[in-house]
Amino acid sequence: MKRRFAILPGDGIGVDVTREAVKVLQVAAGKNSIELELESFDFGADRYLKTGETLPDEALENFKTFDAVYMGAFGDPRVPDMRHARDILLGTRFRLDLFMNLRPIRCMADRLCPLKNYTAKDIDFVVFRENTEGLYVGVGGIFKKGTPDEIAIQEDINTRKGVERIIRAAFEYARKHKRGKVTMSDKSNALRFGHDIWDRVFVEVASEYAEIETNHLYIDALTMQMIKNPTQFEVIVTCNMFGDIITDLGAQLQGGLGMAASGNIHPGQTSMFEPVHGSAPKYAGKDRSNPMAAILTAAMMLEQTGLEQAAAQIERAVSACVDAKECTVDVAGELGCAATGDAVARRVSDGA
Repeated sequence: MKRRFAILPGDGIGVDVTREAVKVLQVAAGKNSIELELESFDFGADRYLKTGETLPDEALENFKTFDAVYMGAFGDPRVPDMRHARDILLGTRFRLDLFMNLRPIRCMADRLCPLKNYTAKDIDFVVFRENTEGLYVGVGGIFKKGTPDEIAIQEDINTRKGVERIIRAAFEYARKHKRGKVTMSDKSNALRFGHDIWDRVFVEVASEYAEIETNHLYIDALTMQMIKNPTQFEVIVTCNMFGDIITDLGAQLQGGLGMAASGNIHPGQTSMFEPVHGSAPKYAGKDRSNPMAAILTAAMMLEQTGLEQAAAQIERAVSACVDAKECTVDVAGELGCAATGDAVARRVSDGA
């Protein structure tokens, strides 16, 4: 087996955690006789400040020749408007049509669950966030900027194609992984035009999956229920903005952003994987950042490219390290970033 992955470490702690993810990837590849070809790209704040280049068209075309793209965190205070981060992350999502943002919400240890009367086993669901439409498409503008009469308009774009394919992806995942319930969340009681289509398409697609239970919650009710009773959820599907919000809430249920992996996916095409935490520039190079999200994101990348066994080994190794407190301070361990990566790599090598 051979896999080619493009690696973009990014900015700040992205460089630190990506280094550990690559370390674990290489160990898992050796353990499973995978021929791994990794090519690193220096797109990020340093390059942007030197050249003014964010992500050229030819880079995106090149990415399509890889099995997947792995990105670290982006963001640097030297670029106040974060143009490079926006162009690289959103540019890749939109221009490669990565319509599915998949976020597993799984807690690995009781001590990481912040909810009273709940334990790790109660936090186990996935969120499907529509990734290429909604309020993030950049349609709109500002009129009379800087004056008392200033007007700002931001359009919320929802297409039949976009809504149907993310809802169908959620149902297909539920069927494949034997998840018995899909919850759709919108705000169609207030956003009648943009979200009415979500209501109608959800009912239509659900009719093709009779074995799967369905329910609908308005987004405000959903956020409340995620805290009140997270055990009711198995698969959640929602729009771009609401998905952005609830997945960070979900990350807190699993121990914080340092434990949260994600994939930006178009099945059958080159997809992009990224941990969802920020670049935290003040901690860069200080060996303090948590690499678990980056490592779990690498596992997602392996799974999505057909290497399920290697992915499962990494996930077991991370879980074992968390149980043994072989992890960073934010998840009740005492190790630094590099030592945490070493611990996971060692357990993968030992067959944890």
